[in-house]
Amino acid sequence: MTDVADDRRASAAPRDPKFFQNPYAFYADRHASNPAFFWEEYGHWCFADFKSVSALLRDKRFGREILHVATREEIGLPEPKPHVADFDLTEKYSLLNLEPPGHTRLRMLVNRAFVSRQVEQLRPRIRQLANEIIDGFEGEESVDLIKAFAAPLPAIIIAEMIGLPAEAAPQLLNWSNRMVTMYMYGVTYETELDANKASADFMTYLRDVIAERRRAPREDLLTHMLTAEQGGEKLSDDEVMSTAILLLNAGHEATVHTTGNGVKSILESGLDPKTLFATPEQTEATVEECLRFDAPLHLFTRYALMDLEVEGIPLRKGDVIGLMLGAANRDPSRFADAGRFDPFRTDGANVSFGAGIHFCIGAPLARIELQEAMSVLFQRLPKLRLAEQPRYNDVFHFHGLEKLVVRWD
Repeated sequence: MTDVADDRRASAAPRDPKFFQNPYAFYADRHASNPAFFWEEYGHWCFADFKSVSALLRDKRFGREILHVATREEIGLPEPKPHVADFDLTEKYSLLNLEPPGHTRLRMLVNRAFVSRQVEQLRPRIRQLANEIIDGFEGEESVDLIKAFAAPLPAIIIAEMIGLPAEAAPQLLNWSNRMVTMYMYGVTYETELDANKASADFMTYLRDVIAERRRAPREDLLTHMLTAEQGGEKLSDDEVMSTAILLLNAGHEATVHTTGNGVKSILESGLDPKTLFATPEQTEATVEECLRFDAPLHLFTRYALMDLEVEGIPLRKGDVIGLMLGAANRDPSRFADAGRFDPFRTDGANVSFGAGIHFCIGAPLARIELQEAMSVLFQRLPKLRLAEQPRYNDVFHFHGLEKLVVRWD
């Protein structure tokens, strides 16, 4: 876009370690100059302030899909790539991408399993699992907390909820981790092929499980999705498969990152973990501050569903905008001392789970997992400390640690 004023343009290479190890310096510059800016590398407008991000997440003039209101030719959207057809199929009926009425129907059929009163019942199981996992490594001198604790716990919980065996969790994690590389900036052909293979294997596995559930229903989410009706309609096998993959992928990805980022934030803050998890209310506040301070997802895109103007920026139907969740959470015009980790702050809030119709369906579950897992971790290992400098993964959208090596002697 050539007609953008120089002071509205900004440049940061998403794959540059200097950037993805600490994107907050770039965000601070945006907040100090123009929080609505044209990001050169991505080639679209982005919004970094809390007020705009929160409003645009709810704005129905923008959507996660565009082909329900425009043709590919009309907006210059390239044709699908044949070599990622399996990956595309997993996304075809994804709650994350659908717009009403498809989104409304699908969400209503799935939502019941994720409401707060349902997931509250999982607290004892989450605590039990957290303790069992710590039992497994407590005798070691040090451990990578991401691999040993943060990753397996939510993967096992969401697998059990859906109705898959806990021992399948490592394989589910493998498929999921390979699939999310598709959201990286500058994805290579080889990465696309590998993500597609993971998608194909994931679907083959789920098709067998779905067929088995149709023969022998159980008390689990998979059976619920196969049998639930809304206005006489049921979900197709492809819709159930897409939803199960989304729930499995999203059901652990953000929780893994928030656990790792949150433990890092707590250990680097110098605050006494005992005080941060002293009461249920303070535990909640600590988790919310972890979500705000170092969010697990930093960039979420939307299509303009019509020609419109936002904050003086003209947008055409089909234009993409970037909503900077991690930047919005550090907006100094919304938060006092925005760059400081403060679990006792009175102005707490965050957009880490999104907002509007695409607000994360698993947010109640993620919050409970984080509250229980982190409080058990610091109760069991009160002398927890960093054993080496943590480093973030080279996947800018998903802001999480490569590993988190800790000691507790």
